[in-house]
Amino acid sequence: METTLQHQSRAAQIGIWALRLVLGLAFLFFSFMKLSGQPNMVAEFETVGLGQWFRYFTGLLELIGGLAILVPRWSALGAILLLVVDLGALVAQVAILHVDWIHVVVIGALLALLVYLQRDTLANLRGRA
Repeated sequence: METTLQHQSRAAQIGIWALRLVLGLAFLFFSFMKLSGQPNMVAEFETVGLGQWFRYFTGLLELIGGLAILVPRWSALGAILLLVVDLGALVAQVAILHVDWIHVVVIGALLALLVYLQRDTLANLRGRA
């Protein structure tokens, strides 16, 4: 069975890999910030009010998603996981933290684009289940 990348142009393949790399590294960095207890992350999650366990949980989801997005077979699933995390961040930033939220929307749009570009991979994963 041919994979999605075999059906796409070389430019599309490079674009998908670039998105994977940028988003994967970004979320690995975000994860590091949360899991290493950076003071601004501790304060932000304190303001959210769910406790520091939620910072660790979010950091772990970002770590899993950031790694998964770099693996072609799991990239689309990683992007979906990160979209859910991103949606939670958007709600927190708009409703609780009252801080700039446009970067969350841009990251979400890039994740959605990555999922869309890998929709055939998702269909193949569904077909195997």
